[in-house]
Amino acid sequence: MRVVIKDSYQILSVAAAAEVAQAVRAKPNLVLGLATGSSPLGIYQELIRLHRVEGLDFSQVTTFNLDEYVGLAPDHPQSYHAFMREHLFQHINVPAERTHVPVGISEDYVAYCRSYEEQICAAGGIDLQLLGIGRDGHIGFNEPGSSLGSRTRLKTLTAQTIEDNARFFDHPEEVPRFAVTMGVATILDARRVLLVASGKKKAKAIARSVEGPISSMWTASALQLHADTTVFLDHKAARKLTQLEYYHWIEQQAAEVSP
Repeated sequence: MRVVIKDSYQILSVAAAAEVAQAVRAKPNLVLGLATGSSPLGIYQELIRLHRVEGLDFSQVTTFNLDEYVGLAPDHPQSYHAFMREHLFQHINVPAERTHVPVGISEDYVAYCRSYEEQICAAGGIDLQLLGIGRDGHIGFNEPGSSLGSRTRLKTLTAQTIEDNARFFDHPEEVPRFAVTMGVATILDARRVLLVASGKKKAKAIARSVEGPISSMWTASALQLHADTTVFLDHKAARKLTQLEYYHWIEQQAAEVSP
């Protein structure tokens, strides 16, 4: 696991977006896994800038989002469909038919979740997956205790996640209690993973996930098993890591040998 520590959220977002842009240029028909929440917003803003200013082309890219609230229609203002339209899709040239966000309303969630996995497989699998991380170490909506072998499924949200998400809704009772989410194993199947985190509230989760034992109680810790994961952090999110000097040393050495 590569750990990259930057001076600010803006700087880490630009650095992470550069990795995504490089992947798109290297493989124009990239299959890109996307996340919602505050963590990837800076990346999306930079990707939009790269599209507008430098002509970064998303016309052949296929996207799959991690999750969606159960009970929210795609046109609901707090749905992740709406989030992606507002913060990325309507600003770049990715075709609508190539974007996939889980559906939060279904008569048969088991069948739907199976079909979402099948769509990912049919697209050739995810080449690059973007992730944020919850305060309890969850990735996607794989809450503590989730099976590390899990696939896309219906998941009950924890009280902490519901509390964290309440700020987006007018009334606490409106916050969904369930979500459709890619599973941990689905995420681990991605060929490459970029996780971004900023702020002191994420420091414990980052320390447990990057340096702690692999555990279903901190589902992001499963990324230790992944062959190609990069974690982009600011200093506040990195402050509880014990190997900070080593992570900085690795990046310095890599910079010296880069062409």
